[in-house]
This record gives sequence, structure tokens and C-alpha cells, in this order.
Amino acid sequence: MQQQFNEQNRELLININGELLHRDEAGISPFDSAVQGGDAVWEGLRLYDGRMFKLREHLARLRRSAEALAFTEIPSDEKIVGEIKRTLAANQMRDGVHIRLTLTRGVKITSGMDPRLNQSGPTLIVLAEHKPPVYAKTGLTLITSRMRRPPPEILDPRIHHANLLNSILAKIEANNAGADDALMLDTRGFVAETNATHIFIVRGCELATPHVVACPEGITRATILEICALENIPIGETDLTLDDVYDADEMFCTGTMGELAGVIKLDGRLIGSGHVGPITQRLSALFAARTASEGEPVA
Repeated sequence: MQQQFNEQNRELLININGELLHRDEAGISPFDSAVQGGDAVWEGLRLYDGRMFKLREHLARLRRSAEALAFTEIPSDEKIVGEIKRTLAANQMRDGVHIRLTLTRGVKITSGMDPRLNQSGPTLIVLAEHKPPVYAKTGLTLITSRMRRPPPEILDPRIHHANLLNSILAKIEANNAGADDALMLDTRGFVAETNATHIFIVRGCELATPHVVACPEGITRATILEICALENIPIGETDLTLDDVYDADEMFCTGTMGELAGVIKLDGRLIGSGHVGPITQRLSALFAARTASEGEPVA
């Protein structure tokens, strides 16, 4: 499962602080905080037939993360939505689009980690690409990473920050093992998430998902919790061990870029029957129904 270049994206226009630039000309200053120390927050959003799914929830998480990092002059939601609309219009986009929204602390007057060196406000980047959900619907293969997710006393996972080295190192392990992604544990030894997504398991007719102790509060994850409540599907948040996952009847992961994707193998062991299970398929259909009918018009 390696993403490939999409020819539709060859002439993309990227929005940087309101300026629309060709992808080959777009860039940010080497003094920008994202370059200096990964000092930025981000969101992934998806466009469905002109509507952005869970837009306000993503913007709220972006703002909470920026406030937690003491960013100043955070742009208003209306400003951000306006730049998203401009970017989509400039690229003539309406469906099958993934947006990477990044807000950095901004440009420093000289290099260094001190936030007092940032005196000109944040940098807002809107990157919209033609990109279908990235995971195969036939099922994913995972390995368990040696990398651990840090606990809140090290770094609050609710901050949706752009320093992704922890996840990248786990993804390298998955690549080397020929797997799609890596399952990551917290420092207690319980399951946290994968390097890119939240996870759910199915045991009998009940679902379980890890507490968000060492991973961010996922918006797609929250949508699945909502769907289960509406459909009277039993679900609980709990500490999960690797044995819990190995013994599961089904497993799937969730995220904006990949939506729902079944997991059929972990560490060489089949999960359940080794096929995407019926509850995973049912929830995928219910999620698709939500994205087809909900969302804020932006294109």
C-alpha cells in the first residue's frame, strides 16, 4: 500500500497565507517554525461532493492545538474556511479531495526555538489534492512497532502537532517488514493506535477501542462511536493488550485519509477469518452514508 503520484495533481495551486502558488513554486521561509522545529499544528479534511465532512470539528481541534502551543494571532474559522474555498475554486475541485491544513507558529526574526522570535503571526498552508481514500478495502497487514507512543506527561496527545517523527519511525519499521502500517503501544504496553490511524476490534457482537491516553482524539473515531450509539451497536473504550487484538474476530482502523479499513493480519497472525468482517463492512457502509449526506458546503 504505497501511494502513487496522481496526474490530476500536476498543476496544483497551493495556498500559503492567502497567496496561490503553483506546486513547483510554493515554499515557506527557512526561518518558518515548521522548518525550525516542527512547530506547527495540522488537520486532514476530506471533500465529498462539494461538502467538507466534520469541518467545524477539525477547525476546533486545530484551534485547541494552536492555543495549547500558545500561538498568537490564530486566524478565525471564517478566514480559514475562506482560504479553503479559494483553494478549491482555484483548483476546480469538488469531490475525491483530501486537504492538508497546516498552521505554523510563523516566521522567526532569527533561527532558534524561542517563540518570542516569532513576531509576524502564523503561517497558514492549504494543500488540497485529488486523493481517494488511501487504504485498500481488501484488508491491511500490520506489524507491532518497537516505537512507543509517549504518555501525556511527556507530550499531550490532544495537541495535533506536526512533529511526526515518532510515527515516521514506526512506518519505517512497517515498510521494512513489508506491512501496510505499524501498530503502536503506549509506555504501559497497551495498544494506542497505528502510526496513522485509530483502531477498533470486534469480539462477538461487541466493539472495543483504546482509550485516547497516548493518541489524539480522532474525529473519524468519534464518528464511529456516534454511529454505534445510534445503531445500538455495543462498544466500549478500554485498555487493549496485544493478546486482545490477536484474539479479535475483526479489526479495523479509522482516519480521515483512509476512512475505515479492515485489518486482516497482525505480526503474521490472521485476525479472525483473515478477511474483512461483516461488522467492519456494515460500519463502512454506515460511515459512507454519513459522508454522502452530511458536511458543510465549500465547493
